Amino acid sequence: MRFGFWPNPRSNYEDTKTLALHAEATGYDGIWLADHFLPEEPELIPVHESWITMAALSRDVPRVRIGTMVTGNTYRHPAILANMVATMDNLNEGRSVLGIGSGWQQNEHEAYGIEYGTVGSRLRMLDEACQIFQGLFNNDYFDFEGEFYRLNHAPLEPKPKQEKLPLMIGGGGEKVTLKIAAKYADEWNVWGDVETLKQKGAILDQHCETVGRDPSEIERCAVALLFLSDNEEYLKRVRGATGMASIIGNVSEVRDTVAAYQEAGVEEIIIPDFTLGTLIGADQKKKDLMEQFIKDVATVAA
Repeated sequence: MRFGFWPNPRSNYEDTKTLALHAEATGYDGIWLADHFLPEEPELIPVHESWITMAALSRDVPRVRIGTMVTGNTYRHPAILANMVATMDNLNEGRSVLGIGSGWQQNEHEAYGIEYGTVGSRLRMLDEACQIFQGLFNNDYFDFEGEFYRLNHAPLEPKPKQEKLPLMIGGGGEKVTLKIAAKYADEWNVWGDVETLKQKGAILDQHCETVGRDPSEIERCAVALLFLSDNEEYLKRVRGATGMASIIGNVSEVRDTVAAYQEAGVEEIIIPDFTLGTLIGADQKKKDLMEQFIKDVATVAA
């Protein structure tokens, strides 16, 4: 089982690099960045662009996988994005993952004048984008005529360093998103607890059967907040307050939850840093909890 770390996108680069290096040194397998330009709430808060940040991390952090959790497809033409990830994969010697989703944060689209469309149109765009990624990665030249995109004898050189650059599709929409994942994904990611991963994983399997694909070809990846503590009063408050998928408990309880994810077919768990210490920054409490999770939980589960 792999374990990834997700630094807060609002942190400055030095803090992000510090946490990424700490994650690599303590045994995490991947660094994942959100692909956003501004927060959901109307605040003037610095948010670093994910792909430029990943290029810097590719230079500064030499071992782990690096990817987006996940890129909004509407923000960049898929042929341009294919070139970006292929270049990054060569820069970091084959450690890139292309995480992609349909795009959901409406205020970003409105602020930057990007067409938001409908849920259906964004999902159709995502389907076409996945075809373009595969076509450009696997052919010298690729032609495409779709509803949203058109390619005319388009090349992509250099190709990714990896023979098969992983395409991770993010999202839990059961009728369309999971069907797109069944058709194209090497990895599928969703925020969710164990029951969510079981339920949606079964639906993904059904879509795989429909499109004629072996579901074992798609790795399952979960994102959940981590609340690891021996303070029972704190854990009691957290259990009653958090509204997001969370892994909560002392070391023994967290081990059991991770084992349940693994039993449900999850092959990677990604831990955001948002609940580990101060919301923004690289404080010692955050680093200690990152290390404790790997030493006391992940090494037992792996």
